Amino acid sequence: MADSNARSGYHLSRQSQKRRNYYTTYWSKEAVTAALERGDVFRALFRVNAHNRLEAYCKIEGVPIDILISGSDAQNRAVEGDIVVIEIDPLSLWTKMKGSSGASFNASVSNDCNSAGASINCKGKGDVDVDFHEERNTYHLENGSQESVALAGNGLVNGNISCSNEHHGEVNAVQKLCALTMAFPSKRPTGKVVAIIEKSRRRNGIVGFLDLKQWVSQRKDFSEKAEAIKLSSLFSSMKYIPFAPNDSKFPKLMVPMTSLPDCIKRRLEVGDAKVGTELVAAQIVNWGEEDNAPEAHVIRVFGCGGDAEPCISAILFQNAINSSEFSSETLSCLPSVNWVIPLEEYQSRRDIRNFCIFTIDPASTTDVDDALSINWLSSGICRVGVHIADASYFVLPETALDAEAEFRSTSVYLLRRKLPMLPSLLSENLGSLNPGVERLAFSIFWDINPTGEVLDRWIGRTIMQSCCKLSYEHAQDIIDGKFDVETSATSISGLPQMHGHFQWSNVVKSVKSLYAVSKILKENRYNDGALSLANPKLDFLFNEDGSPSNFVFQGSMESKSLVEEFMLLANRTAAEVISRAYPSTALLRRHPEPDLRKLREFEAFCCKHGLNLDTSSSGRLHLSLERIRQELKDDSVLFNIILSYATKSMQMATYFCSGNSEECENNWGHYALAVPLYTHFTSPLRRYPDIVVHRTMAAAVEAEAIYLKKRNNFNVDKTRRCLTGIYFDRDAVESHEAQKALSFAAAEHNLPCTEMLTGVAAHCNERKLAGRHVNDAIVKLYTWLLLRREKVLFSKARVVGLGPKFMSIYIQKLAIERRIYYDEVEGLTAEWLDATCTLVLSLSTSKRFQRRGSPAYCRPLEEAVLIVSPHKLMPAVDSSGENCNEVGIPQIEDRDGSTSVSHVQDVETAAFPLTLRILSTISVALHAVGGDDGPHDVGARLYVSSYCR
Repeated sequence: MADSNARSGYHLSRQSQKRRNYYTTYWSKEAVTAALERGDVFRALFRVNAHNRLEAYCKIEGVPIDILISGSDAQNRAVEGDIVVIEIDPLSLWTKMKGSSGASFNASVSNDCNSAGASINCKGKGDVDVDFHEERNTYHLENGSQESVALAGNGLVNGNISCSNEHHGEVNAVQKLCALTMAFPSKRPTGKVVAIIEKSRRRNGIVGFLDLKQWVSQRKDFSEKAEAIKLSSLFSSMKYIPFAPNDSKFPKLMVPMTSLPDCIKRRLEVGDAKVGTELVAAQIVNWGEEDNAPEAHVIRVFGCGGDAEPCISAILFQNAINSSEFSSETLSCLPSVNWVIPLEEYQSRRDIRNFCIFTIDPASTTDVDDALSINWLSSGICRVGVHIADASYFVLPETALDAEAEFRSTSVYLLRRKLPMLPSLLSENLGSLNPGVERLAFSIFWDINPTGEVLDRWIGRTIMQSCCKLSYEHAQDIIDGKFDVETSATSISGLPQMHGHFQWSNVVKSVKSLYAVSKILKENRYNDGALSLANPKLDFLFNEDGSPSNFVFQGSMESKSLVEEFMLLANRTAAEVISRAYPSTALLRRHPEPDLRKLREFEAFCCKHGLNLDTSSSGRLHLSLERIRQELKDDSVLFNIILSYATKSMQMATYFCSGNSEECENNWGHYALAVPLYTHFTSPLRRYPDIVVHRTMAAAVEAEAIYLKKRNNFNVDKTRRCLTGIYFDRDAVESHEAQKALSFAAAEHNLPCTEMLTGVAAHCNERKLAGRHVNDAIVKLYTWLLLRREKVLFSKARVVGLGPKFMSIYIQKLAIERRIYYDEVEGLTAEWLDATCTLVLSLSTSKRFQRRGSPAYCRPLEEAVLIVSPHKLMPAVDSSGENCNEVGIPQIEDRDGSTSVSHVQDVETAAFPLTLRILSTISVALHAVGGDDGPHDVGARLYVSSYCR
């Protein structure tokens, strides 16, 4: 409603319209506070369905079902990301849970490319955290029938929630809302927005296009000069111009002509229609109750929407990523490029320069955070060392460098370049564990027996020197036995340069030993209940000019798993130490249990297709998925779909402060890793939380040393270390002497208080998610650029959602999901057989006269189907790629398939009538959508051959 009214109002001055209220007035702050205390309303995050903006959902903490906010009236001017106050409707107004006959699973199709769940971070190191994108769509499993339940004594009166205890009103209301949703599982709770507590940051930078389509003539006989005169005349009389956001979750905006930047005004005055192809950003400045659409001002112009660099700039802007150079004030905090380790550091740190230490990273890595070492002791016991760049030595609290690192929070990776959290002098030079140079590190050593049990450990600051920099490929070749211990590094080209007194044979032995230990640790971890969700991920190859030339899927490598295991162990160890030492100010990372409803839907999906799934714990889920992997060894695509859906049931891992009163200790654990405590310690050059954890670790080590010195325990057995050892001496830590030492060390290292650390955690969560969004958007952009260049890409796809109007498909070649709409398509008949959940598509010979904009308008057939005549099909290409371009993508000239088409061997055309069911395999044609006048996307059409067209 808001959109249609807005469009009709764009031509008129809002002052000339009859003023009326489209929306209800927000409650006052006092009324909201009182209602929250009574439990009459709830605070929630407002999320919009990407496929239907008039459907929004609000998640109330503790309630298993999201609240539906349907329609513009109920949404009451809230936008994506707002923190709102909602009032729950009476039970009689709740809607029926969506359930489509034949829909197999809540198949999200609004995913960007390569949305991953449990994934290795950008450098491939093992921080197995599950990041979850909230997705909504039409497909749900069938729900149980509505039950008639009497809930005596639960405060449920005629389906309304009532609370008598004002002090615990909100808590009681949540409990009673939970009881009501469980009593009526076929009902979806609904509500309405009564106030906005906190406006979303995204209001300040909505990216999109000035919508000139309704004024730009589509007639080919219209001259460019006549078009310009027409546009110039129109714009001179207009008061507002429409703005179309790229993100479908946002409504169309109205931009006052007087507020436009001068550069745009001048172009509009001369009738330059190309203004509509410029990617711009707008800020919502007002949305009163009498305004049918929000008013916005254009605040930035990026450039042509079809070019890569303006799009990247817009992506960074939209996610508030700082891409500017570091300020002189920040750089002044760094030492000079000729800095050397001070003498006092040699005296206070453990010297491990004579250890065989090396790094394993992607070949292109320039910021080297971590290194490994291993030594064999007696009785099969090995001493494994993880050595992490000591960034906290350089990044001191309350400095401009620290403030900038906290603000950026994380390095952001753009495939071909990165935006570092720290200046390159530190992240790539003085702080980076580059080979052949002495560096400051924070090290953890474990003594591990043959069964993988940690017998002892040592933690402290060190001075080290890496003997070589291995790539994952080098380490994998060693694991695969391509190098033996007698191999000379100098006799083989392409091997890394050795430094110090170590030989290539020392590195080969160490890598093999570390790999053997890592396999034991990994097996133990999964036996203890860990879960792995490794989804396919695209990698791009680039031409010299920076344009994408091809894409491949990243393969799993045992060398990555080797490094991952020891990074996970280091992070777990750090979490244990800092939570012991500072139980109120430890920065930890938790991963909640999966969304229960989505997990049940996933379970039902697997059951429906004869796959047994046990979701009672992370460990049992992992075992089930491994068993399914074996059952589907001949159908890897279906298994990838299973993994994708398993990931969608996961919630997002987040940082939190252990002393936050809102955090229950029972919820501190990490579901995917199946550990009670976890944090980030291993990447301080590119993640700010790791720097905070390093400071806390340093304070704990220092406090322990002070305490033991005062107790005259210099010669005490190592197992008596009260904080950093494997045994925790609670009595010692809680003693007056130890607490005094901990307080002194906390002050020395300027550790933040609980309140400050809670804020740091929240900011880091927001920045980490923003970085994830940037990465996804960049992958989507490069996929779009590749498709635009090649015009079409043929692929097999699996039907994962099916209904009378559209289907959801999983596209094998890109590992993404998209929708194909077939309702109201000219020349196409869709017959939906509800009883068997079957769709039959066929060509229709009847034609109807339609006019765009009319209620009965039908979309052209070529928008849904690429039809080619069988006699125009060229022979399938052979394995050498003949008749194809460099990436094996067949060439096509026109969207309607009127020219000859070459198709790849494994993608054959379908034929009408086309009968489809859930998990049917179909052939699709993919193409680039948008760019010059709309958001970038990958469009999908059915790929069919027929003599009838």
